[in-house]
Amino acid sequence: MRNHRSPLARRIQRGFTLVEMAIVLAVIGLVIGAIAIAKDVQRNAEYQKIANKFAYQWKAAYDQYYQRAGGVIGDCQQAPTYMVNGSETAFAGAAAVCTRAGGSARAGIPENFTNTGFKVCNGQGYAAGQVGAGDTALATQNLRDLFNRVGVRMPPGRGEGQEDRYLYQDTNGNATELQVCFQWNPPGTASGAGNVMVVRGLTPDLARFLDQVIDGKPDSREGRFRIQGRAAHGAAVDANAPGTSWEGNNTIASGIQVNDTATGAANVGAATATGRQYDEDRVVLLTAHWIMEE
Repeated sequence: MRNHRSPLARRIQRGFTLVEMAIVLAVIGLVIGAIAIAKDVQRNAEYQKIANKFAYQWKAAYDQYYQRAGGVIGDCQQAPTYMVNGSETAFAGAAAVCTRAGGSARAGIPENFTNTGFKVCNGQGYAAGQVGAGDTALATQNLRDLFNRVGVRMPPGRGEGQEDRYLYQDTNGNATELQVCFQWNPPGTASGAGNVMVVRGLTPDLARFLDQVIDGKPDSREGRFRIQGRAAHGAAVDANAPGTSWEGNNTIASGIQVNDTATGAANVGAATATGRQYDEDRVVLLTAHWIMEE
């Protein structure tokens, strides 16, 4: 008895050809590639949001404070020092620095002041040395109280009372917090002399992004956005030379303690060194200084 199957039925039983399989695999590859690209696009969008909604807004708030108060944050209004937290400094042995008692005997330049360089924050946040070397002591004055005192609105941050903080995810998916403080750096400081915004809790990836937005190029030693704790160039040939790149991302876990157990090698200052490199660990965190104009 003859088989009277239609040509369509015979084509269905043949299965997929090599060309068809190649097309399917190509489509799958495109989908996977699109997912990977989408993750990068999403991360870049989050970084741009941090720059626009947090970092630049704090820069604007700092400038507005200067215009409103007639001096930088925490400085004396009637006898300014031009230093962040200047009202806590001492001058020529006088207890009341803002009155400059006996100050005519010495020049009123920062080198003649003592008790300088403390950072003004809204609480300690990260412990000293936890997100990079070079942390200064905490000032007595509170960042949030100073802004509220002169009526300058702060960026929203994490919410009421935590305007100086911002929550984001590192590239391993761990929740990470940014913190903003301000301090004065003495002349010769590699991260920039004068008044700076201290941004703590940066992954190298985010630091590079912000550096490019602020300076136009990622350079952790030069420009207006620099890493805290980097040693200054010492040789004469190093003057105005290119700086140093930001540490590679995801190469070593930071020494942040979690239940008294470090998530990786406690070597936050050497992110390119050999160490634990698990993709579930927290990415190394850094501190940067953004040099202010006032």
